[in-house]
Amino acid sequence: MKYISLPDEQVRPLPFYLAMEEYVAHHLNEPDAFFMWQVAPTVICGRNQVVENEVNLDYCREHDIHVVRRKSGGGCVYADMDNVMLSYVTTEQNAGIAFNSFVNMVLLVLRKMGVKATGTSHNDIMIGDRKVCGTACYQFGGGCIVHSTLLYDTNMEHMLHAITPGPEKLEKKGIQSVRQRITLLKDYTSLGLEEIKTLIRETLCEGERILSSEQVAEIEKMKD
Repeated sequence: MKYISLPDEQVRPLPFYLAMEEYVAHHLNEPDAFFMWQVAPTVICGRNQVVENEVNLDYCREHDIHVVRRKSGGGCVYADMDNVMLSYVTTEQNAGIAFNSFVNMVLLVLRKMGVKATGTSHNDIMIGDRKVCGTACYQFGGGCIVHSTLLYDTNMEHMLHAITPGPEKLEKKGIQSVRQRITLLKDYTSLGLEEIKTLIRETLCEGERILSSEQVAEIEKMKD
């Protein structure tokens, strides 16, 4: 699997990376490609969610937290520079197989770190009974795009207040707060986030494709 790199280390807005996934899918002709990215505080909503019901928009405006919608389904997630986003683009057209392949890749990395993690039927990755990585997927004409949020660390205050699941959802899941159902990878390893990113790349990828400035410009157009 090839690692796809940008020609610089600039942190871009989240829609750029969603556009980058699509660019890789449609223009690079790689059977399996992967890249990682980080963003300023952002809430990412699933394709079918009613944003006003799931996100505290006033809180997000007050704290300069961006809110965007992705093409894949699933629930809202919060991302910032203390966690890492993973993107997997494959020509595998069966979403179930693509999901399973990706989850197994992440589990392989975690087990190499000595972290006992498991996958669920909902394609979440758990440490014990708490989620450390949520995954979503959507199909395009020639394959699937799978992406996830790996929680190394995060601004818990923002996560708790920017995403507002209703009491019914909390009650249905038998939990009292978001914090009771997620966990942070930093609590299970001595590795720093940059070391974990290096381990992920070395474990999963062989070879690299660096995008040109012209290709980045095309992705910028797609982002807009």
